[in-house]
Amino acid sequence: MDHTSIGIEQAVKIHKALGEQTRYKIIQILSAESNLCPADLENRLVTVALSTLSHHLKQLSDCGLLTSQKKGTYIYYSLNTDTVQKFAPYLLNK
Repeated sequence: MDHTSIGIEQAVKIHKALGEQTRYKIIQILSAESNLCPADLENRLVTVALSTLSHHLKQLSDCGLLTSQKKGTYIYYSLNTDTVQKFAPYLLNK
């Protein structure tokens, strides 16, 4: 697979992930405030169960939109600004 195909494949994964309303809201939250743990995100989303939230965070991480950092027993998520800038720069406009 050439470099262009890999870029197209990642772009499709990213836009599929963003096509789901909860995942899009997660990205909006993390564009305003980084280093949030799932409990912080759950409080901001209100209607999303923690188990469902974990699924959404995995999808967003797998396509490269999120980075995570483990601190103790918690995992903190932030936007991967390099990937967002390359594939979905409109998410960074506030």
